[in-house]
Amino acid sequence: MKPAGLRHKDEFAKDPAQALEQLMDAFGSIVIRTAYFYTGDAHLAEDISQEVFLRVYRKWTTFRGDSAVKTWMTTITVNVCRDKIGVRMFTEQPTEPSKLELGRTISVEEEALERLAKSEVLQHVLRLPLLYQEALYLYYYADLGIREISEATNTPEGTVRGRLHRAREMLAREIDKEGTLHDR
Repeated sequence: MKPAGLRHKDEFAKDPAQALEQLMDAFGSIVIRTAYFYTGDAHLAEDISQEVFLRVYRKWTTFRGDSAVKTWMTTITVNVCRDKIGVRMFTEQPTEPSKLELGRTISVEEEALERLAKSEVLQHVLRLPLLYQEALYLYYYADLGIREISEATNTPEGTVRGRLHRAREMLAREIDKEGTLHDR
């Protein structure tokens, strides 16, 4: 079952100021990566991230904890992104902010190969209709499960499953058509 390690409200401080610090440590990178995915602009992603954490701070005491904190924060992030830019997305690679994660040590060569493969796959993903892009991003990049994506996007679980299924099929056809990844 995906995703593992979901954290719930009772694992964080009750005081909003203390909880905010814990939440920024735990989920700061996923918030900024998600914002960057939607906007394609690092500065706008940072602004959105600040707004997300401001909303989280203001709503922490009223958050009931019915969902995992990551799901709740992803929902807020998606909504802020949609408010800021509508539902359009740009074509830049959303993985760059993830390089800010501490403790990550890979060689420059490995990073270059990883970026090349991800950028090729991402270019194929970005050719898909927006709803399929969103489903793939939230599932594979944000590491949310079907239920969490459903909650974050306010979409029925069956619809999310269908979008993921169709997106995978469309992506496989697109990649097979060009053969770019299979030639390596």
